[in-house]
Amino acid sequence: MKRRDFIKTSAGAGLGAGFVLGSGGHDGFFRAVQARSDKYDMIAVMGGSPEAMFDLGIQELGGMGAFVKKGQKVLVKPNIGWDVLPELAANTNPLLVRRVIEHCLKAGAREVYVFDHTIDNWVNCYKNSGIERAAKLAGAKVVPGASEKYYQEVNIPGGIKLRKTKVHELVLDTDVFINVPVLKDHNSVRMTCSLKNMMGVVWDRAYWHKNDLNQCIVDYAMFHRKPALNVIDCYNVMVQHGPQGVSKADVVQMKSLILATDWVAGDTAASRMLGTQTSRIEYIPMAHKLGLGTMDIDTLNIKRIKM
Repeated sequence: MKRRDFIKTSAGAGLGAGFVLGSGGHDGFFRAVQARSDKYDMIAVMGGSPEAMFDLGIQELGGMGAFVKKGQKVLVKPNIGWDVLPELAANTNPLLVRRVIEHCLKAGAREVYVFDHTIDNWVNCYKNSGIERAAKLAGAKVVPGASEKYYQEVNIPGGIKLRKTKVHELVLDTDVFINVPVLKDHNSVRMTCSLKNMMGVVWDRAYWHKNDLNQCIVDYAMFHRKPALNVIDCYNVMVQHGPQGVSKADVVQMKSLILATDWVAGDTAASRMLGTQTSRIEYIPMAHKLGLGTMDIDTLNIKRIKM
């Protein structure tokens, strides 16, 4: 499926349409809006390699030094859930993961850790996703998430379905948490991105599925340990039959990247990239209503860059 065909056939494919078709009259994310100042709420980049887009995007946010200070321990959390090759876009692009780590270390991070509580066998996921190799080449420590011994129980104040959960110790022990999800279709909640990527930091994912998945996603977002930055991989996007990754025919190369400190806003922008009405992704308006972020992204100061 070619990207231009996807844009033509997807209702509300705002982010892609704004880039390809120009800005006149479009309601999508990438319509032409001039940034109001040099302090941005969100950066959206299109047209380069994962590394080049991140280099440019993080620069526009003031550099990684705005998030990581010298001597700090950093957690970089990609999606590594599936035992598939990178071209199926089920996991975060390994080139992007590597570049994020390199920027953290350049900013002075003492240690950078990478992990995910995978769905398939963790050894195979780490290897075949390409992320383990990329992370180690960049200088990070890659650790497992496949044993309950790594998780500590925490309370979720205000949680409705999820009042407590076991969270990986690195979420609690590191100074800076950077969330690096891949945008893709999801058969249960229509989309997986920044908020849902947190299912990879908890032990009992099955509980979420059995007890209102949308509500559990929102409940976890109330936990105080939130990402300082969300780096949304939209380079190759699985637009259907997600989240596992079964065919290259389900993948559209969009060559895009979104950086946001507000994960509700980031997921709202990503939903437009996916061509899905944000209101249909239940956990986003739920999180917005609770004040966990904003889905009113047209009020934000967004820097849009086409490379």
